[in-house]
Amino acid sequence: MKKKDLVRVFVKGGILSTGDFLKIIKTANKLGSDYVHFGSRQDILFPVAEKNKKALDETFTQINTDYQINDFTHQNIISSYVALDVMPHRVWLVPHVFHHILDSIKTKSKYRINIVDPLQSMVPLFTGNINFIASKQDNYWYLYLRFKNTNNQPIAYSKIIYGYELHKVISLISEMNVDEDNIQIEDVFKAIDKLDLTKQNPQEELHYPKSNFPYYEGLNREPGGSYWLGLYWRNNKFSIKILIDICQRCIDTNVGRISLTPWKSFIIQGIQEKHLIGWDKLMGKSGMNLRHSSLELNWHLPVLHNECLELKNYLVRALDQQDISTSGLTFTVKPNDDIYLFTSVVIEFDEQTQGERQYNILYSTGFNPNAGEYHTYVANASREILPALLIELSHLYYEQLEEVPVDNSPSRKEEVSQSVKHQCSSCMTVYDEQYGDPAADIAPNTSFEQLPADYICPTCGDDKSHYSLI
Repeated sequence: MKKKDLVRVFVKGGILSTGDFLKIIKTANKLGSDYVHFGSRQDILFPVAEKNKKALDETFTQINTDYQINDFTHQNIISSYVALDVMPHRVWLVPHVFHHILDSIKTKSKYRINIVDPLQSMVPLFTGNINFIASKQDNYWYLYLRFKNTNNQPIAYSKIIYGYELHKVISLISEMNVDEDNIQIEDVFKAIDKLDLTKQNPQEELHYPKSNFPYYEGLNREPGGSYWLGLYWRNNKFSIKILIDICQRCIDTNVGRISLTPWKSFIIQGIQEKHLIGWDKLMGKSGMNLRHSSLELNWHLPVLHNECLELKNYLVRALDQQDISTSGLTFTVKPNDDIYLFTSVVIEFDEQTQGERQYNILYSTGFNPNAGEYHTYVANASREILPALLIELSHLYYEQLEEVPVDNSPSRKEEVSQSVKHQCSSCMTVYDEQYGDPAADIAPNTSFEQLPADYICPTCGDDKSHYSLI
């Protein structure tokens, strides 16, 4: 089976309600699949024995979700929503901001779109054609365009754009054939200038920390006191039977959201401490290993490419036997040019010599995946010496690490300061008093007690009584 034979489900921003996820996997099961895959753009893919378009249309119309089969004409929007409780984030970038932005995007775009916080390192910044990167200014976003005529390097727009107007930019660019018509990026920016947008001058250039790639598996405590659970499956074939049990557990314990990562895994957020034992029992009963080595978790592979998967498994075993740490590094196995790189190390397929595959090893500038520039470490290497070469390269990575002094300046303190927040117990959406709820005409610095009596959760529609102070 090839990738084009799979049903591909668009999961906008990688955010999915538990109920919708359950409907998707039950539909996949009904059409003959025992498992689903997760894609690197936070989408869901599954094979079907019979391409029953009627059954697919019924399911995805019910949950207001797009899907494709037999072609790849459009792209899924990815976001860093999944990293909110896992890594540091802009203090203003709370769940409802992501929801409002994603809900406003009605265009089904042929271009890759990223909506990402630069303070986290789980979701790549510049793997889209249209990349929105959160600034320090409340709900204002940098815009970086990355196309073939920019040599696949991100080019920045001069202004930052208000978050609830990003959809206007997406609609404009999606109507343009930038690569096909060889439209210059300067002309795209001029077209954006003519849009009726709320813009500001950025207070500073975009900076992002060289933070280590996070360990995202197992049960982990969130800052607010609840827990999140990261689940990974070695061959990216997630059993539908087990996923149904997981969804039912979420429903039974009022966990309303599941978030997909770009690493073919998913995270369940908002698990209450009183339910931890039940989750432990379910994981044990399902045979889910929750503590894979970090060597396992930080690889990007194309879907349905057995040679790439087999090479990854070989390298993981070989490095594990050497007790080598690769913490902070991420890896891609690249079989061809049709793959966007967003890792610090790349093992690239080369020509076969005398019937044996050869490989090139590349690394990104400063081992930073967001640098977008790769250098050749070794060319034409045989499979047998790859583990030793990767060990050498990991030593170079650790040697170049530098301690970053703690910044106690007022601006940094403001960035990490906390404000009063209340969270919906039904879907985990947060109301942050500092930012209010612009979509509901709630001004910034409106306390929770001052909210109107008929205020409802913007995500699930429950009333104020479902919120609690966090």
